Amino acid sequence: MVPSEAAAPPLDVDRILADPGVRIVVCCGAGGVGKTTTAAALALRAAERHGRRTVVLTIDPARRLAQSLGLTELDNTPRQVKGIDVEESGGELHAMMLDMKRTFDDVVLQHTDPAKAAEIFANPFYQAMSSTFAGTQEYMAMEKLGQLHARGEWDLIVVDTPPSRSALDFLDAPARLSRFLDGRMLRLLLAPARTGGRSMFSFVTAGFGMFSKAVQKVIGAQLLTDLSGFVAALDSMFGGFRQRAEQTYRILQARETAFLLVAAPEPDAVREAAYFAGRLRDERMPLAGLVLNRVHRPAVPELSAADSIAAAARLTQEGGHAGTVEVLRAHAALAEQAVREQRVAARFTEAFPAVPTVSVTAQPADVHDVDGLRTIGEAINRR
Repeated sequence: MVPSEAAAPPLDVDRILADPGVRIVVCCGAGGVGKTTTAAALALRAAERHGRRTVVLTIDPARRLAQSLGLTELDNTPRQVKGIDVEESGGELHAMMLDMKRTFDDVVLQHTDPAKAAEIFANPFYQAMSSTFAGTQEYMAMEKLGQLHARGEWDLIVVDTPPSRSALDFLDAPARLSRFLDGRMLRLLLAPARTGGRSMFSFVTAGFGMFSKAVQKVIGAQLLTDLSGFVAALDSMFGGFRQRAEQTYRILQARETAFLLVAAPEPDAVREAAYFAGRLRDERMPLAGLVLNRVHRPAVPELSAADSIAAAARLTQEGGHAGTVEVLRAHAALAEQAVREQRVAARFTEAFPAVPTVSVTAQPADVHDVDGLRTIGEAINRR
């Protein structure tokens, strides 16, 4: 066990939200732990309480964020959330959901001429890659975050990531892109375009013939042609892709970014949070703290589960009030659950004693509106 004097102070989320030097808050964690709700609650609080012009970006395709903010839908363009209390603070709240294909299209349009963009859009390989290929969503999330940051319109950008292993893909996108751009196969596919050839098959020579035929057997001639055309069309853009991704990666390592882990007091969720905390530490990214959601607390914490069960047993023997017996038994069950949750949470706090933590009591109902988000924001900042 870590000595109590070495324990980190409680997490002060309001201090993070109010700090003008913090421009990006990234919420990450396992699925089903309230991460999207937490991100929306923090963005709302930053706007209402601290007067910041805030945008919350969700990468999760679920519609919970739009519903909780009273919006009929979210898309790739920030939409202002109306009806929030910002008269005194002067803040604003905007929300958006990543559309990876539209983001990819926008990147192509921004960094090439219209004729070349039309060629790229018509390529079947691009159509598949921009919509469904693994890793495209995470890389486009990096692009969108970089775009929002570069525009300079926002005091604070709150990012709601997918479940944590996907969020790790979000962090890994620049490195994966660099490996792809520097890969041997890509260089071979680019060879005909760089030497004036018209297609993949124009360089079936002694040097490349065996390679071309082997790849055709694996993926098919038409797909190879589509891939070659796609790579050739994007050749001039690859350097920009890598440069922007690496720049965004550096932003995520900077002091203007704060990562908040979100977890529930459940073994899998805490394990994922610990895994992510280790990665952030290894990558030298600023981990601000852990938000431990849905924590159960008995109304009378000084009454132990054992004492409550014993009292219920005595009342039953003595013919006591049945309702009181049920209350004692319910309290015992809740007290036992609270002890189990404390043990699970300790796995994280003992492994990362310097990471500030805040516990949020489980709410009686799911959050569906702005009032519910305010309640969550208050709970996160109640110490």
